Amino acid sequence: MSDQAHKTRRSIVRGCGSYLPERIVANRDLEEIVETSDPWIVQRTGIRERRIAGPEETTSFLGLKAAQAALADAGLEGNDIDLIVCATSTPDFTFPATATQIQMGIGMEHGAAFDIQAVCTGFVYGVSTADKFLQSGSHKRALVIGAETFSRIIDWTDRGTCVLFGDGAGAIVLEASDDEEPGPRGRGVLTTKLRSDGRHREKLYVDGGPGSTKTTGHLRMQGQDVFKFAVSKVIDVVTDAFEEAGVGPDDLDWFVPHQANRRIIEASADKLGIAREKVVITVDRHGNTSAASIPLALDAAKRDGRLKEGDLVMLEAIGGGFTWGSALVRW
Repeated sequence: MSDQAHKTRRSIVRGCGSYLPERIVANRDLEEIVETSDPWIVQRTGIRERRIAGPEETTSFLGLKAAQAALADAGLEGNDIDLIVCATSTPDFTFPATATQIQMGIGMEHGAAFDIQAVCTGFVYGVSTADKFLQSGSHKRALVIGAETFSRIIDWTDRGTCVLFGDGAGAIVLEASDDEEPGPRGRGVLTTKLRSDGRHREKLYVDGGPGSTKTTGHLRMQGQDVFKFAVSKVIDVVTDAFEEAGVGPDDLDWFVPHQANRRIIEASADKLGIAREKVVITVDRHGNTSAASIPLALDAAKRDGRLKEGDLVMLEAIGGGFTWGSALVRW
């Protein structure tokens, strides 16, 4: 049997990058806007500060900066990419896609670029989508980006939501490789699991849109219901991924969940049997950046030396819709 028969096509991570707006807004700053306090926010969410985009820091601007950082990390240029998938709920325009603005910014003049909308699960959906393109052979290298300016859709008089969210962007470069080992020891995207349930819209949504109110609208959330749903639903997409890949929580090097709330993150890790020292947490510094939170956390872990080539990483998220999903990646 040939050596190639022992190989499999995988989407491997070539590089990652991130970008955060310059302006830092601490919990103390929010005390001047709404009736809240730093201890109250920290106790309930784990958030201490977040970044807020300035007028010129659009979603595509943040996404472009993250994409450029990921390309530099991978040692690639814009025209080496032939697919861009940008996960965002806060696009620059109703159309064209934010991904096409990033495409122009990196100098990519071929291939395809489009947005994907699954709210906070958007980056996991983006990884799964790009992986399918690369596995099919239709494309070679993809930028998967999560970019958000949630501060634009926040009701700054609602203390239940305005303290939670921040702005930012993160990106990874995926490259199709035919030389990876089969099974969980080979590098690349091993499994992705995607779910949604449209019956829960009223629990987390934006009360506007061009097809309904003709306005952007503001984010609305029933916090306790979201908390309960998040902890219960995260379990099935992670355990399904473990079962398919033939691994378990002890095999993980890192658990990189959506950074919504420290209590949700820790409760989920505990239920899954994942040791807390394996959990990457950035919610204290970034707040909830929706689709950007996972790639921001990945880049933070890589830059501080924790995340290394060969590490087994579980990505997981849940967002409005509801949507939820996981991606198991051998870095």
